[in-house]
Amino acid sequence: MGNKIRSTQLAGLLFTSALVAAPAAYADVKVGALYPFSGQLALLGQESARGLEIAVDEVNKKGGLKGEKIILERGDAVDNNQAVGEARRLISRERVKAIFGSYSSARSIAASQVAELSQIPYFELGAVADEVTTRKMNYLFRTNPTSEDMARLEVKIITEKIAPDLGRAPRDIKVAVIHEDGSYGSSVAAHQKRLVVGAGLNLVSVQSYSPATIDMSSIVLDLKQRGVDVVLQNSFQNDTTLFLQQAREAGFKPKAIIGAGGGYSMQPTLEAVGQATMEGVLVVDFPQFKMSMEGTPGLREFVAAYQAKYGTLPRSGHSLVNYFGAKAILESMSKLDDLNAKMVVSEIKKLDVPDGATAVGFGVKFDDENQNLRARMSGMQWQGGELVTVFPDTIAISPMKFAK
Repeated sequence: MGNKIRSTQLAGLLFTSALVAAPAAYADVKVGALYPFSGQLALLGQESARGLEIAVDEVNKKGGLKGEKIILERGDAVDNNQAVGEARRLISRERVKAIFGSYSSARSIAASQVAELSQIPYFELGAVADEVTTRKMNYLFRTNPTSEDMARLEVKIITEKIAPDLGRAPRDIKVAVIHEDGSYGSSVAAHQKRLVVGAGLNLVSVQSYSPATIDMSSIVLDLKQRGVDVVLQNSFQNDTTLFLQQAREAGFKPKAIIGAGGGYSMQPTLEAVGQATMEGVLVVDFPQFKMSMEGTPGLREFVAAYQAKYGTLPRSGHSLVNYFGAKAILESMSKLDDLNAKMVVSEIKKLDVPDGATAVGFGVKFDDENQNLRARMSGMQWQGGELVTVFPDTIAISPMKFAK
């Protein structure tokens, strides 16, 4: 009898032990969200992360990754060193299956090296510098357009819209490039210089500055004295605001200002400098939500989800483009039975989403460097306090307007 009791107890203990040791049928899947959530780039970093959050919400509502809920683990990439440290923490301590980020090109370049060495997929959804995808990385993919896409569209706007409006030949249009001196600004500027000259435009000045600068008056004065017609600025939010304010104070009114990137496309920039200063300013950046709804399925739903989650309209196109990229990647990952990194990479390489099938209007197809070949920039303009799409004509909701 005693032996029978002991056998029964042992069997119960073994059964209980097996239950404790067995993995949960529906464990959460952790992925990293690595953005500058604090510091100088926090506004655009947070806006970018919101797009990822909405994409995760949507995929989780559809069952997550094979029934497992996706959990976002945040990493604050306030600077390059912290981006590296946070990438290491997400990989070694949080055991994330992938990292999504990062808005800043410099942060992305630094952190993705950590992921590459650890053989963890790194999905860049918003950084534009060439170097992000020209380093022969196996585990890094970029879904958004590049610095060259940005510069090329700016030159098209000058030659196809601004020069005809002014009634001048391209060689008579004086163009100046000013840019923050980091990876992003320098990468765009290199393409701008080449493409501006190649289009026969008159490049009269190229000047760089620290994004932490607190005075751009000397640059403004130089541009004014040169009689510059078109200013191309590659900037973040603080230096965008500073340049526009000091240009207004100096009475510098070029025929056109074309801002590259989120510093020019953020509603808080308009609020900082005022509607009158921002009126007519052109922006080349990621697609904004105020564009044609034809050929952008899901755009209306994205805006509604953003408003419901954050209580406001999207503050720039960064959330939309991060949403687009994250959704494409996560939906591709959901096809896998195993989230082994090599299997994830193999599946992502097969992505073939046609243009006109996503909320941003363009699709996904990766080249040999894991850059999305179908990504493209849009041309916008501040009109009546709103940033509206004006170029190319296929997605424009308003014509480009110039002061007479």
